[in-house]
Amino acid sequence: MSIASPAMRGLLVGLVSLWCSSAAFAVEQRSLFEAAPVEEWKEQEVVFPTYPAEADLQPLSFTTTSSARFLIDLKTLSKGADEVIRYVMVVRTEGGAENVSYEGIRCETAERRIYALGRQGTWVAPRVSEWTRIIDNTFNRYPAVLAKEYFCPPGSILPTQEQILRALRRGGL
Repeated sequence: MSIASPAMRGLLVGLVSLWCSSAAFAVEQRSLFEAAPVEEWKEQEVVFPTYPAEADLQPLSFTTTSSARFLIDLKTLSKGADEVIRYVMVVRTEGGAENVSYEGIRCETAERRIYALGRQGTWVAPRVSEWTRIIDNTFNRYPAVLAKEYFCPPGSILPTQEQILRALRRGGL
């Protein structure tokens, strides 16, 4: 049989086609198991909310050694397109001092950020406003409670904004 015979050419074309398709399949298979390109996270533009009104404050109930009261402004709670849950927190001490802050929690990285501090009914940008890891200790107890028990419950699908609001009103998920 000569190499130029139609049968031999057909066999050769078939083998080359088979080899090409298997090579393409191998490339396709590899791409299925490669890590998908990770989109870079981008925080949405933050606009400060209206200053909290007493009627919109919901007390948080959790175990702490502090005598302070922790209140969250339900009207300001939002879950952004960037998956950050933002809210206004009011901390009142037994002695009458009050700290007001506009904050955010990012469940994906277990971080929080303070966007603004309340001063005499207006918002002031803090000197440092960056994402920091949430640590569950006495000083940082309320962000840890909000993250674990309301915003980012471990081992479950992240709740919607409405589910978070209902949980805050009734004292837990």
